[in-house]
Amino acid sequence: MIRIYASALSGAFALIFAVCGAADVTAQTSSKAKPAAAAKKPETSKPDSKKKDAKGAAKPALLANYGDWGAFLAQSGKEKTCYALASPKDRNPAGLQRDPAYVFISNRPAENVRNEISIIMGFPMKDGAAARAEIGSTGFDLVAKGPNAWVKNPAEEAQFIDMMKKSAKLVVKASSIKGNMTTDTYSLAGFSQALERVLKECS
Repeated sequence: MIRIYASALSGAFALIFAVCGAADVTAQTSSKAKPAAAAKKPETSKPDSKKKDAKGAAKPALLANYGDWGAFLAQSGKEKTCYALASPKDRNPAGLQRDPAYVFISNRPAENVRNEISIIMGFPMKDGAAARAEIGSTGFDLVAKGPNAWVKNPAEEAQFIDMMKKSAKLVVKASSIKGNMTTDTYSLAGFSQALERVLKECS
């Protein structure tokens, strides 16, 4: 059975992009990304509790970069959201116009959400359309809603995460409403360390 979502955006995605903005996230995870060799001693920045948006919600803060992944924290009162996020290293076809894409794994302790996998394709897909994620020789079916995709079978999320920790790359394939197929390739260098930091901050 396809999981039904109350909104086109997951809670974590709405928080990231409504508060922080796609450009800010991209700048923090790509232009400042550290090589994998530096993952043991990443540069960190303490969350600034005084940095708030117009509605009073704390803006997400970059905790650290680990290889090609960033670990983020947003806190409002006692409620915290943590997530590991990366953008694709390669997008095909290269000449196709799309918005930025991301994969992020989020924890929201107050909602009892742990290791939620969300994929942002950067273009609208037909709701319920099939998409695919490949890690090594293993494939996972995805379900789409607007520009977003989730693992179709929630029972496979733990396996998905486990394989990400052991593999070098994640490949996501999806077709737009117009029928254009996109293949995004993500590096998994630093993923394990970023996720470990997320679990530490939002256990």
